[in-house]
Amino acid sequence: MKWISLIFTLTVTLLSLSLSPHGIAQDKSVQVGDLIQVDLPGESSLNRGFQVDKRGRINLPEVGQVFVAGYDEEQLKTTVTQALSQVFRDTSNIKVFIAERQILISVQGYVKAPGEYTIPYNANVQMALQAAGGLRAGAQLNKMLHRRGADRTEFDYKRFLDSGDDDGLPTLQSLDILFVPASPLVGNIEQEFDAAKLADSGDSADARQAIKVFGEVNAPGSFSYKENTDLVDVVMRAGGVTRYAAVEQIRVISNNTPILFNLKRYLDSGDASLLPPLQPGATIFVPKQEEEIKSGSNTVYVMGEVAAPGAFEGKPGATFMDILANAGGPTRFAESRQIRVIKSDGTVIPFDMTAYTEGLSRSSAPAIEAGDAIFVPEKTDINEKSWLKISPDRAVNVIGEVERPGRIEWSDEMDFMDLLAHVGGPKGRADTSKIEVANGQNTVVFNLDEFIKNGAPQSELPLVQAGTVIRVHDLPQDPSDNKSQWVRQSSDASIYVFGQVKAPGRYRFTDEMHFLDILSAADGPTKDADIHNIRVTHRDKPYAKVSKLNLSMYFETGDESILPLVKPGDTIYIPEKNKNWLDSPKEKTVRVLGAVKNPGRYVFNDTMTILDILAVAGGPDDRAYVKKISVVNMSCCQGQARTFDLVEFSKTADIRMLPVLRAGDTIYVPDRRNSFAEQARLGLTDVFRIVSTIAIIGAL
Repeated sequence: MKWISLIFTLTVTLLSLSLSPHGIAQDKSVQVGDLIQVDLPGESSLNRGFQVDKRGRINLPEVGQVFVAGYDEEQLKTTVTQALSQVFRDTSNIKVFIAERQILISVQGYVKAPGEYTIPYNANVQMALQAAGGLRAGAQLNKMLHRRGADRTEFDYKRFLDSGDDDGLPTLQSLDILFVPASPLVGNIEQEFDAAKLADSGDSADARQAIKVFGEVNAPGSFSYKENTDLVDVVMRAGGVTRYAAVEQIRVISNNTPILFNLKRYLDSGDASLLPPLQPGATIFVPKQEEEIKSGSNTVYVMGEVAAPGAFEGKPGATFMDILANAGGPTRFAESRQIRVIKSDGTVIPFDMTAYTEGLSRSSAPAIEAGDAIFVPEKTDINEKSWLKISPDRAVNVIGEVERPGRIEWSDEMDFMDLLAHVGGPKGRADTSKIEVANGQNTVVFNLDEFIKNGAPQSELPLVQAGTVIRVHDLPQDPSDNKSQWVRQSSDASIYVFGQVKAPGRYRFTDEMHFLDILSAADGPTKDADIHNIRVTHRDKPYAKVSKLNLSMYFETGDESILPLVKPGDTIYIPEKNKNWLDSPKEKTVRVLGAVKNPGRYVFNDTMTILDILAVAGGPDDRAYVKKISVVNMSCCQGQARTFDLVEFSKTADIRMLPVLRAGDTIYVPDRRNSFAEQARLGLTDVFRIVSTIAIIGAL
């Protein structure tokens, strides 16, 4: 350990010899705090700056501590190169130089962030203090210490701040220490230090002779007693009274005698005889104005939402507006339409100040007399949870699908649209075509959509007054499953969709909507839907009416006239393709019997032929005798029958061979086994069998 101490002492000596008296390096030797740049191509751990620590060393990667303090640049490069060559193979391209001159100092004492700091080599005391975060409130500036090794130097930093003369400030070198002491005014316990309060706390050093001033003054404290000093002089030395001081009720204790002093009366009259005598050791207390209750026969009270509520002296001729202006006027939270004047005899007079100032009220402002009280209520907030602030005789109830439903204050200057805007307007799911407005026993249904479409004429707005109830219904939340919402949706505004649709049910419908709109709302027909035979039942007429629709024809032609006109209350039914044949009357069907794959009853129209019907029935089966297909025509007079040879037709494709087919006819495809040729063939087969049997017996 002795050789380490010897090396450190030698280092400090070399550093001190290498510096001038002003702390500026006279040569290019390495000092404590300097930044040494080491560049070695290809080595990522190097190629940066290394700072010289307090012991004159730099810490190199892979090598460790290398002493460099006091070396010139040539010696520095040689030392670093030798150290790095032990672990790095090629150091021929190495560069080592002093990148930045710095000094390492320690700042201690009453600063905001004491510690060690690296600052430029030519930095002064002020820069060092700034690096430590600056001085703390309560630091003693005139007795700072500068330490260098065993030497101590005291200097006056305040003199520098007062004059700007830095001759008395020490120069700084590496390893110097700056110490900032605390002021003697700072106690042993850490607390907030306010020099202004100490200066304003009085100038007396003798507690027995001092005049003590406290209360509502700007600088309370103990003040030295002077001959011929009056109370006004002492109050002025205490910074004067504050805006909250009750100057009519100042308490003075002088020569152990309490005195009540009215400073306002003295200032109004200028009578010096009103000033109380002051003796050494007197006490003056200025109370707060709120601590005093004003009352009397000449007092007017102003309460509520005004800038300065309180009791005011009523002067003869003072009007309502004079007194309200003296109280600072209504605040922005004041409900100026509902001001109340409470007379001294208990009578309450309402006053609408808004209507009065806008010239809408013919009545004058109420007369104010001594003992009266003016109450300015608070404006009801639309977010106020308590609705009790609005009396029932001036409230309107808005419920349902609006942004802010509740009990709203009503004014006769408002109309229905003002009220709707005040509650935030309808929600996205609101049914604005059927808003209910109830006034007592009379209920009006208002169509807001139609009103806006017509240009919003004011004459069509429903009557709204205090006590009105307005309800806005909501639309169904889910069209595919809206059964729980049906009770909220009137039937005369609904349309019913049944049968082969993906979402049958009851849907909201308006006169502006189209047949395809309601079909789309029901998610369209299913794959089993018979779109050729859609039925629409019209319920809005005094008589029964059913419309038929071939939706396939509309898609083929695009003819809008094919689509029926639907109204709220109508019913749409889409049947199934393979429905029971009994659902179709016999006059509109064709019967297919015999040897076909799917015999039965099929819907027929004039555009179809016997080939179409056979195709619908699945075509003839394997046993069919297609040369003798029978067609029975049911005419008005008598039945007619003819045969059709499908084989012969398939050879020529002559459409003239096709029999005439009408709705109500019957098509019969015979079985081949019932034909004469088949029976003859079977008979010959039997004969051959008999002959063969006889021949076999004869042979035996």
